[in-house]
Amino acid sequence: MSMIKCCFEPLEMPEFLDSFVKKCTEGCCCGCCSALRPRYKRLVDNIFPANPEDGLVKSNMEKLTFYSLRSPEKLDRIGEYLYQRASKDIYRKRYKFVEIAMEAMDLLLKACHAQILNLFVESFLRMVQKLLEDTNPTLQIMATNSFVRFANIEEDTPSYHRRYDFFISKFSSMCYGNNDDVELRDSIRMAGINGLQGVIRKTVSDDLVANIWEKQHMEKIVPSLLFNMQSGPSKSTDTEATPSTPPLLAEAVLRELVSRASFGHIKSVLKPLLTHMDHHKLWVPNRFAIDTFRIVMISIQPQYSYTVVETLMSHLDQNLTSSPKTRTSLAVVLSKIIAIAAGESVGPSALDIINNLLMHLKTSVSTQQESTPEETQYQEALINALGEFANHHPDYQKIEIMLFIMNTVPDPSNKSRGDQLLQNILLKSLLKVGTQYRTVSFEKAFPVSFLQPLLKMARAASIPIRIIVMQIFQQLLDRHQNQHLLNVISVGNYTTLTIETPSRSDILFTHKYGSNILQSIIESMSQENHLELLKSSYNTVALVIVEMACGETVQEFLLFVLGVQQVAVTEVELSPKHRCNLHSIAISLLVLLGRCTAIGTLVEYAEKLIQARKEEATYLLPPLMDNDKSAPSTLNTNLPHLLIDKLAVVECLQQTGLVEVNRIQTGTPYALNQTDTSAHRHSWVDTHSAVRNSVVDSSYNDIESISSSPGVQKRSLASEYNFESMKRVLAEPTEASKREAREKQMQIGRTFRETAFEDLVRRTEPKHDVIQNKLNEIFNALSAERQISATCGVQAGSLLVGNGLNGPLIDGAKHAASGQRPIYENNFPELFFY
Repeated sequence: MSMIKCCFEPLEMPEFLDSFVKKCTEGCCCGCCSALRPRYKRLVDNIFPANPEDGLVKSNMEKLTFYSLRSPEKLDRIGEYLYQRASKDIYRKRYKFVEIAMEAMDLLLKACHAQILNLFVESFLRMVQKLLEDTNPTLQIMATNSFVRFANIEEDTPSYHRRYDFFISKFSSMCYGNNDDVELRDSIRMAGINGLQGVIRKTVSDDLVANIWEKQHMEKIVPSLLFNMQSGPSKSTDTEATPSTPPLLAEAVLRELVSRASFGHIKSVLKPLLTHMDHHKLWVPNRFAIDTFRIVMISIQPQYSYTVVETLMSHLDQNLTSSPKTRTSLAVVLSKIIAIAAGESVGPSALDIINNLLMHLKTSVSTQQESTPEETQYQEALINALGEFANHHPDYQKIEIMLFIMNTVPDPSNKSRGDQLLQNILLKSLLKVGTQYRTVSFEKAFPVSFLQPLLKMARAASIPIRIIVMQIFQQLLDRHQNQHLLNVISVGNYTTLTIETPSRSDILFTHKYGSNILQSIIESMSQENHLELLKSSYNTVALVIVEMACGETVQEFLLFVLGVQQVAVTEVELSPKHRCNLHSIAISLLVLLGRCTAIGTLVEYAEKLIQARKEEATYLLPPLMDNDKSAPSTLNTNLPHLLIDKLAVVECLQQTGLVEVNRIQTGTPYALNQTDTSAHRHSWVDTHSAVRNSVVDSSYNDIESISSSPGVQKRSLASEYNFESMKRVLAEPTEASKREAREKQMQIGRTFRETAFEDLVRRTEPKHDVIQNKLNEIFNALSAERQISATCGVQAGSLLVGNGLNGPLIDGAKHAASGQRPIYENNFPELFFY
């Protein structure tokens, strides 16, 4: 009877009969009792062919798919049954049937709707895990591919209990595959990387699953990706649509991981990355480190990019005791990526990065026992990082950065080796920032708070520091890229100079601060005969002339040229070679000034001087003489007819049409230790006294000036050889009297400039006694006349009283008779004071 029942089509049985039927069917020897099994099991069994090589039975698979969609509550049972069959096949090593079971799981997963996916996922993940646990590489790759397809499906229903710890560990271990077969090894590694990518996509989008950003997960994922990236080139060709090698795929996954990281999670990626670099010694050489951090900076969300810089700086702090090569490589990596973060760093974050870089520089200098090439490279790498960071900021922020750096430079009065070394390093960093700045207005490029300490550093005792200061000036002054042309000191014509008429603001800047700049330069030039320093100083002054010279400022620059010559002539402590070099610089600047201002007479005068020096003293012309080179046996640097004459220069300006030449006539040329650097601001006392004196001095010095100036036409004195001219010459004051008169005038000017107003009043008060005495005489005479008339009026008034008459005459008489002093007799000396 049981055999007959087994031959009929069974009906659906309740669940409580399932186990009973299962036992019956397992004990059936003819196989016909399988009809009593649940329909989903029979449908699952039907998808497996008799011969595993034939593959999945597609028609039966379609029936199973239709059944699962019509009865979604059976999905979990179907998945569980497929898992059981696959487990048995794995145990029996029937891998073809395992592949068929996995393929069926994939098709069911693809056909499931998002609403019912949770009913099937647990069985699916158990199936994937079972295959991954097997040692067969083919099953591992197939399971990984199935997991990736599952990760790309979006779920509507959140999962509260699903965990991916096993998959993270397994996929990470697959990334380190070391099979002898290269092709199989790459396949396993790519499967592991793909699996990690699937885990990242699945967990990042679902907030309820386990947090993948936790330390234990990132310490597995990030090193696995880096291991594959460093195993080969990470540059893909443009024709590749999808990565085809483990390094390329690992780079793509790292990009995706970093791009998905939020502000709180980015450090979870960076810490294992830095640890991997340390453990595997990937900082030296640092090509891989640079590429990796560039990938991170490009992939990260822009507003979080400065976090990478801060983390790398913090890591540099932790490696201060490491070898200089390691620190240098870290600094180089920082310099390569810091520019990317500069665009998003504003305000406090930008200054904080600058301050950190400066602190590393100071620490390097303070801990440096001796100057080593490795430590120097480390400092240069930090300076480059600072420059790259500043380069991507707007100009107004570059000025703030330069000012911030300038405020950290030690005072130039500190002459210790450590302070000088720190000054040198910080000024180099300032120069690096200045190189990136594009000057439009000198007033904005040189604010007072920045210019004053910079000029102070220009007078430092260290020659390298002064050279760096000159280079900073050159970078900020050179608006038309003329610096490379003016590197050579020459009296020739700079044919390719770009000259533009200075604006009104530049002229005002020259009037305000030009004397301060020129004074600091002349003091720097006069300290030592250092060839590089002299060339750098010439370059700076030449740029100032090219950028600022015009009819309104030419006198200031001429005073500087005369000042250079005066230092060369009067300073006794200078060596003969140093004097010759200063004369060469002075004549070169004179020629350049004449050509920049288009003053032809000045150029002609300079060329005649040059011709005269070529004939008599070539050592007063460029090129400069170094102390190491031999000099001519006789160096006469005080030949009057070969020197630049002040009055001849004035006449050149007057012939050009510049009537106002009072500045150069009355002004004092620049000199050493000149306390009043604002010499262009004269008081009215200096101006008038100097103008009066200039008329006299010009007549006294005319003959001497003309006789010693080859560029000025000599006057014919034959027509003036008469009695009157000889008498006038004999009556001229001597040099001593001239000097005494000049000193007296300077003393008067200094007195009126420095003495208090009350003292001046007291000094000038006696000068008005003559006027006061004369007024007293006049008032006394008037008073006597009034007294006489008043006496007569009293007598006449006594006669009129009886008649009842009275008037103002009687009152005036009473006032006079009382002896009271009239108001007009009061002295008012202050009315005569200016």
